[in-house]
Amino acid sequence: MPEELVMPRLSDTMERGTISRWLVKEGDTIANGDVLAEIETDKAVMELQAYEDGVLLRILVGEGESAELGAPIAVVGEEGEEPAGDGGNGAAAPARQEPEAPADEPEAQAEAPQDVDEGEEPVAADAPPAAEQPAAPQRAAEAAPAAAAPAGDGALRASPVARRLAAEAGIDLRVLAGKGSGPEGRIVRIDVERLIGKVAPAAAPAARGTAAAAAPAQAPARPAAARPLPEDADVREPSTMLKVIARRMAESKGPVPHFYLETEVEMTRLLALRKELNAALHDDGDKVSVTDLIVRASALALRATPQAHRSWVDGKLVYHGAANVGVAVALDDGLIVPVIKGADSLGPREISRASGELVERARAGRLKADEISGGTFTVSNLGMFRITRFAAIINPPEPGILAVGATTERPVVRDGQVVARPMMNLVLSCDHRATSGADGARLLDAIRRNLEEPLRLLV
Repeated sequence: MPEELVMPRLSDTMERGTISRWLVKEGDTIANGDVLAEIETDKAVMELQAYEDGVLLRILVGEGESAELGAPIAVVGEEGEEPAGDGGNGAAAPARQEPEAPADEPEAQAEAPQDVDEGEEPVAADAPPAAEQPAAPQRAAEAAPAAAAPAGDGALRASPVARRLAAEAGIDLRVLAGKGSGPEGRIVRIDVERLIGKVAPAAAPAARGTAAAAAPAQAPARPAAARPLPEDADVREPSTMLKVIARRMAESKGPVPHFYLETEVEMTRLLALRKELNAALHDDGDKVSVTDLIVRASALALRATPQAHRSWVDGKLVYHGAANVGVAVALDDGLIVPVIKGADSLGPREISRASGELVERARAGRLKADEISGGTFTVSNLGMFRITRFAAIINPPEPGILAVGATTERPVVRDGQVVARPMMNLVLSCDHRATSGADGARLLDAIRRNLEEPLRLLV
């Protein structure tokens, strides 16, 4: 029996996925574990694998198109079967099929398109009458392609999200009947978004004209809120990753009460230890970086200060066991944080190997879902860019993030004498809901001590 292959959750913050490319085509035989497609998520381009043997009967979401989590993207079945709706004898209904609406459903009645659709919340009793509502949605609907409404054969197939979006934009979904991207022409979110993109330019001038006519004659025209762009401006659509980074950082900086702690670390002994370690590991091809040692120092400090290694989640304090330390990796068009799981139980060499593999896959866009989730702390090092000091934004629900600056020679006082020493700034950002100032200070001091007494990192 044919079954739908749905958009999987490939990261903990993923809401939609975009098909970068299909690696198989309709009619191809697939086996469990085969890579079927590459999907761009909010964090990386990841591989979609087959979970069972079969034949790819139909592709529902093409390359460059997006779908929500759980939305069908392909149909898989046995050789010789036909996908539902193709008229084959072996056709079967998809595994996840929305029940058909009754014939008297409001949206199926042409005379009452303003009624509440399936999946929408009813209008409040004290809402103004339809005549008092803004006219822009109506004009948007009028600007839609002038396709005659089909002589319906019953219900209009559309997802609840598609219905809600259409209602908000004032679009009659009947113009898309049978033309949706879902199974059997089912209308999904991407179909409505595309239609909104077509009608918005036509609706905007009308809306502006109505607003101008309604304004009092004596009121001077207000300047536009946005400045006009220069003619040579290059305006580009941000990537999915950048959009999610922007949203996540706004969600963090606003609701999460940050506080910041800073300290200086003398790196003399750590740099000497690193040099010895790399000399010893040279024949094996391994090399330990300063970031690897900072990850190790942070992981041990987190284990030693449990009050600073807990998260605020839905009003509860979640204490973490293993220290899963994320390492921020800059990409050409965004940022990704692969996570080194159980870093407190790994030595510098193991951390170096794990980090190297994760960074390589991150830059190639080949990280797996479990490699970018489950972090309990993050290290962000901008020292290689000669940045000496900065403060980073927490990635919730993690309780903190450590910002690492460049190591530079500075004058310091030792035994009453001013001498030059390699010094590094650390700035710790903490979530004040989960961590007090004293707890954060203990964590940062433990990290500093581990770096200034680096033999602690080897035991």
